[in-house]
Amino acid sequence: MAVKEITMPKLGESVTEGTINSWLVNVGDTVKKYDPIAEIMTDKVNAEVPSSYSGVIKEIVRDEGDTVLVGELICYIETESEQEQREPSEAVVEQANVATDDDSKNMRARYSPAVVKLASEHNINLNNVEGTGLGGRITRKDIKQYIQSLQTKDNGKTSVTTSVKPEQTGSGQDKEIAVTGVRKVIAENMVKSKREIPHAWMAVEVDVTNMVSYRNKIKDDFKQREGYSLTYFAFFVHAVARALKEFPEVNSMWADDKIIQRHEVNISIAVAKENELFVPVIKHANEKSVTGIAKEIYQLAHKARNNQLQAEDMENGTFTVNNTGTFGSVSSMGIINHPQAAILQVESIVKRPVIINDMFAARDIVSLSLSLDHRILDGLICGRFLARIKEILENINEETTTI
Repeated sequence: MAVKEITMPKLGESVTEGTINSWLVNVGDTVKKYDPIAEIMTDKVNAEVPSSYSGVIKEIVRDEGDTVLVGELICYIETESEQEQREPSEAVVEQANVATDDDSKNMRARYSPAVVKLASEHNINLNNVEGTGLGGRITRKDIKQYIQSLQTKDNGKTSVTTSVKPEQTGSGQDKEIAVTGVRKVIAENMVKSKREIPHAWMAVEVDVTNMVSYRNKIKDDFKQREGYSLTYFAFFVHAVARALKEFPEVNSMWADDKIIQRHEVNISIAVAKENELFVPVIKHANEKSVTGIAKEIYQLAHKARNNQLQAEDMENGTFTVNNTGTFGSVSSMGIINHPQAAILQVESIVKRPVIINDMFAARDIVSLSLSLDHRILDGLICGRFLARIKEILENINEETTTI
């Protein structure tokens, strides 16, 4: 027997740390190699960490909610000898299989050390707590919410003694919300981007009347044929991808003493899930049709909202397009997705009176707002880039576009 270390793995190309969202094992649990032992959250993706060895969990050294650098110790596992691991006896295999089957059936009862500690501090029967984690597993957040519910039920006169500040202290009082998880990662990334990148901004208005008419004409047949919706956003991403290939300066990143122009055009898109924000990537977007891009938008959004995104779904983005128009926004300036050179905000399409041939006409107008890294880009190249996107979009109609 030997005691081995399990460390925080690297879950992506530029990932340097991860936050332990929840432990899936307790001290004393038997696991097999590659069995998931913890859920980890990074700025790229949520993922399960597999065990590097077969054996028994001896000590968990980091709590749920801890942020750990890649390569740092998270737990110890007592393993069999290398020979035994290569040639396990039938009895050992059978025992491991039984343990795995029991674990899958009783995930809810596999409490993490942090959960057990918090529950014992406040005299809470875990059988009374509803779990929201994987397989109904109880998390620290569930315990805190249970404490809060007891306090609310008793109008603040609860028999549960707690040293944890409740998120809601009562009507008319301030609400304290701990900055953890995805919100903490977002905050850190935004501060880094604003601190390191000198932002500048530009915007253009685009007449997309013909594009709107074309899309509305074919959207029902498209949905019936393809099984997913043809959104306006797919047209915008397609236009941006074409323009990026023509203006490689915009498809760049800052690397201290050099600027790297990326050969691949990989479009990052923002996908929101409740109070979480994910930025999956449409790879080789310039090689895809509007239909292909619409399919990827649908698939990536579905994966994000069902916690199915993998590290590779979030890597190697070269430019970000954000669909702020979903919320009715008509003007906004985004914060650049570090280390990219720019981000484009696609605002809401609105009807506006426009003068055409000295006459007023109602047209569908959208504002495109570009945030740029002024170390890499200037107004001249970005003005041309936006003008090209405008030209592409204003020439989309049933005669010129094959989706």
